[in-house]
Amino acid sequence: MKNKITQLFGIKYPIVQGGMVWNSGYKLASAVSNAGGLGLIGAGSMHPEVLREHIQKCKKATDKPFGVNVPMLYPEIQKIMGILVDEGIKIVFTSAGNPKTWTSFLQSKGIIVAHVVSSVKFALKAQVAGVDVVVAEGFEAGGHNGREETTTFTLIPMVKEKIKIPLIAAGGIATGRGMLAAMVLGADGVQMGSRFVASEESSAHQNFKEVVVEAEDGDTQLTLKELTPVRLLKGQFLDDVRSLYQTNPTKEELKELLGRGRAKKGMFEGDLENGELEIGQVAGLIHKVMPASDIVKEIIEEFEIVKNSIIKLV
Repeated sequence: MKNKITQLFGIKYPIVQGGMVWNSGYKLASAVSNAGGLGLIGAGSMHPEVLREHIQKCKKATDKPFGVNVPMLYPEIQKIMGILVDEGIKIVFTSAGNPKTWTSFLQSKGIIVAHVVSSVKFALKAQVAGVDVVVAEGFEAGGHNGREETTTFTLIPMVKEKIKIPLIAAGGIATGRGMLAAMVLGADGVQMGSRFVASEESSAHQNFKEVVVEAEDGDTQLTLKELTPVRLLKGQFLDDVRSLYQTNPTKEELKELLGRGRAKKGMFEGDLENGELEIGQVAGLIHKVMPASDIVKEIIEEFEIVKNSIIKLV
């Protein structure tokens, strides 16, 4: 399957595995890359030397291209960028910050830069900053999200209309059918996070994986907009957040409830009562924990079947 994304990244399929905190270690990234997609190591939950270790292990586990996702609000960002250069990383996805800050530096080191946005405005800013690829993420996505609540179905064609560089769609995509729909709307490829949470190689706790595959329509909610919007799976922590909102809380009160380490506690340690459980709305379409290679295979097979059925229809 040759297009702008597969040629740019040197991969077989235009599928990118989201670099999710507490879920995306070297085992998942290498498995997705070996299956023909682009695996991403999620630097957002790693100390610098832990990231270095994951990169080195990923190099041993795959000879295919892989990348690193870096939230630019990371407190040790300079160390992280130094490690990426030292380890010869060729693909970096940046998020949660101004793309101007690091794009030219990374590109000067021969690194392809993709930047994650949630609106047309930020897509245009990313293009002006010189990024190679824009990842437009709709309101359906798991984890931290845009405040605008623009859905993927409307965001992708609006961004496509305004930018000239390659576009990857993210948010609410977990199947071959969804992948085809995103590409019909103008995307050159897709990024999937939630689907790969429920993979055997994901570093998420088994407790978290099980509640993801049990999730149904309406079991997530975007909340904590006053801080950083995040989509959470129903559970005790989300109930606590909803209860606090009934009191018209201040930002300080919300921060106090959020505390520290909630995401690690929920997704990595499996504390379903006190942890933060970040997942996308598309969890309702995820019914089984599978090897990452089988997930990629299933997506591509469904993509081809649906594409051919549409060709026959028209």
